[in-house]
Amino acid sequence: MRKFTEISAMAIAVILGTSVMITGCGANGSQEADGEAAKTEEKSSAGGEDGVFTIAYAPNESTDQSTDARNGLAKDLEEALGCEVEEIQASDYNAIIEALRTDKADMAYLGALSVALAEERAGAEPIVMKAEDGDPEKAVYHSVLVANASNDEINSIEDIKGKTMAFVDPDSTSGNLVPAMDIIHAFPDEELNSDKLHTNGDFLEAVSYSGSHQAGLQAVIKGDVDVVPISDQILASEIANGNAKDSDVKIIHESDAIPAEGMVVAESVDEDTKKMLTDFLTSYDNEAYFTDVIKKEGARFVECSAEDYEPIVELNKTLNQE
Repeated sequence: MRKFTEISAMAIAVILGTSVMITGCGANGSQEADGEAAKTEEKSSAGGEDGVFTIAYAPNESTDQSTDARNGLAKDLEEALGCEVEEIQASDYNAIIEALRTDKADMAYLGALSVALAEERAGAEPIVMKAEDGDPEKAVYHSVLVANASNDEINSIEDIKGKTMAFVDPDSTSGNLVPAMDIIHAFPDEELNSDKLHTNGDFLEAVSYSGSHQAGLQAVIKGDVDVVPISDQILASEIANGNAKDSDVKIIHESDAIPAEGMVVAESVDEDTKKMLTDFLTSYDNEAYFTDVIKKEGARFVECSAEDYEPIVELNKTLNQE
């Protein structure tokens, strides 16, 4: 298990002669003449009865700017699995978890908290996680609190009491869980818990959810809210893509390290297909996908397991007990 001490406590299986292969996509049988004998291959569906393998993305990853890169991975995965690959652009993390639970999605890219919740609620299993330079020791990122650069009243986390704030999503790691815990710890005398922090007029003047890191960033730039949490990597990507200027906002707080986002597969995905997916993803090197979709130039996928997300599971339990 990788250590995250700061925050807590393609390869396809080779077809051997005429044998049956229980991975891949499509419940199709085909006959090929090879010399004197006709060889038959039977493939069960990695994507279910319809023979379509479905990937679910949250709003953060399903932007217009990342369409080509997402389509590129889908095309490459089609060649690896031998079937059609499509995507779902979900409205939020909860919708993705439900899609995994009901077999509407076979694989999904999720933040750390949602990885843990998908395992708990849908029996999903993480297989790879994002890592800078493909180094497992760098499979982390941070949550930052940002305010409008022109707002002289807010310069640190200690200045946010009585202000307006837009979290990202209740199931977001860097957009809700981690910043909420940091705020609670920053104000020990307030006796805050999750309910008080997320209630209008209690600790904060007004609380809302933006739905995506990008939307939250634009809200603080426009002055619609005073403070938003955002992934440091998404913030850097938005600035690099010209959707925000470095001079538009200021970082008033940075969290400790968080286990990186990961790809999870639905409980219904068989072991052979999991292996194929893991091999495909850990060898995938289309830079456009990691820059535009994953939001980290030079990142790659590394193999992971549920153990890598235990710090977030424990943090979530602690927050809900506060």
